[in-house]
Amino acid sequence: TETFVMRDPESNINALHRLRELGIRLAIDDFGTGYSSLAYLKRLPINKLKIDRSFIRDVPGDSDDEAITRAVVGLGRSLNLEITAEGVEDEACVQFLLREGCHTGQGYLWAKPMPANELEHWLKTNGVE
Repeated sequence: TETFVMRDPESNINALHRLRELGIRLAIDDFGTGYSSLAYLKRLPINKLKIDRSFIRDVPGDSDDEAITRAVVGLGRSLNLEITAEGVEDEACVQFLLREGCHTGQGYLWAKPMPANELEHWLKTNGVE
């Protein structure tokens, strides 16, 4: 999460650079809910931003959340980052996100969090190979 990275930014940024050099893809989780310094976002060697569900839960419908989501998606895309929306719970939200250019989501619309040992069964039941 951005909160973890910002506890010791210089040290953590260096560690993240080393991880990325190893081929590990990195995401900032809960973007927009903590420190959210655009200066650090520019310096972090990340591949993905995850928009916190607190901004997603009322889209479409809440004009402030729509504006924030639209801005984060635009920012991420401008920085060539993948964008994932957390907390997607209905098809109207999916359609809003797709129109705004966010093509990855997670949330109860697809599945509730589950233990790893249940995942294989869920994948087979839902036709995912």
